[in-house]
Amino acid sequence: MLLVNATLATMGPGQPYGLIPDGVVVIGDGLVQWCGARADLPDKNANDEAHDLGGRLVTPSLIDCHTHVVHGGHRAVEFEMRLQGESYEAIARAGGGIVSTVKATRDSTPEALLHSALTRVDALIAEGVGLVEIKSGYGLNRDTELAMLRAARQVAKERAIRVRTSFLGAHAIPPEYAGRADTYLDEVCLPTLRAAHAEGLVDAVDGFCEGIAFTPDQIERVFRTARDLGLPVKLHAEQLSNIGGTQLAARYGALSADHVEYASDADARALAASSSVAVLLPGAFYTLRETRVPPVDAFREQGVPMAVATDCNPGSSPLTSLLLAMNMACTLFRLTPQEALEGVTCNAAKALGMTDCGVIAAGLRADLAVWDAEHPAELCYRIGFNPLQQRYFGGQIL
Repeated sequence: MLLVNATLATMGPGQPYGLIPDGVVVIGDGLVQWCGARADLPDKNANDEAHDLGGRLVTPSLIDCHTHVVHGGHRAVEFEMRLQGESYEAIARAGGGIVSTVKATRDSTPEALLHSALTRVDALIAEGVGLVEIKSGYGLNRDTELAMLRAARQVAKERAIRVRTSFLGAHAIPPEYAGRADTYLDEVCLPTLRAAHAEGLVDAVDGFCEGIAFTPDQIERVFRTARDLGLPVKLHAEQLSNIGGTQLAARYGALSADHVEYASDADARALAASSSVAVLLPGAFYTLRETRVPPVDAFREQGVPMAVATDCNPGSSPLTSLLLAMNMACTLFRLTPQEALEGVTCNAAKALGMTDCGVIAAGLRADLAVWDAEHPAELCYRIGFNPLQQRYFGGQIL
């Protein structure tokens, strides 16, 4: 099958966006067999079935590399409290925040967790997302953490989307372990990680390194267990303060350090040396009305790849629009539209350790998004507008 008369934003090297005007994509066996300018189409493909895209823009399917879409309940009341002056940290210390979602998630059935997650995933799919990362972390006990990860795996069976799972048992300290973080790690988090891995439910291991969560030394215990199991790591780091999470992530060769509003120039150098991705989450920045922006200039100077994600979660980023996250990354963090699109394609793939997607190139999956747009910058420029025309998933038209 040929896709012809397309403007290809391959996100490969060369031209900005890897742009190919009047481009052609050859699809076979679920993969991109060839892509390039129509004038260079191999003779052997000249008579293949052709689909004329009418000059539309084609990009790799988008990738949301940081989400918490599996959870119970909502936190609209806390949103109201923040608008009345309460801080995110104060709400968390008073028993709200992550812990309130833990109760709602524990009280949910596995069927309810899956159903609510699918409504959020459907919103992402409708914007051209073909791969999503889903974290646990709202169970904080063995049974619920495993139920969350099973629901995440089930999403990929219910919808035409791929899922990567992250075990986030070190997300918060549950009320029954208040003041006993290390005991929680010993008795719940680490044994549950081993059980989840044994069941094939874990692709990576995450943690929340922050004053209201876990210290670098405690997170390092989790990372050591992940390393023993052969699992890659990533980390919520430097969101509300700088306590050394990014440096820890870099020492362990983390796939990514996420949030990083309070990261320093030294942190940027450490990420560059470890080839880790800085995942920017403007939805949380916006919702919490933060003022400290990530050190984007330092990331650029050091060559740190930057990804962009929704951070879809019930508390700090109830966002299910990756297109809006791209716009926010440009307007709030001053990314260029090219950097934002790289952030949800090639760099997002890197943040998940994926090598078969994120770029339109021969040998990679034919996961493509076709847009009613002329230029890639339109995907960041418009607000509240979805120009997706159609999607290809493993070479199949959806």
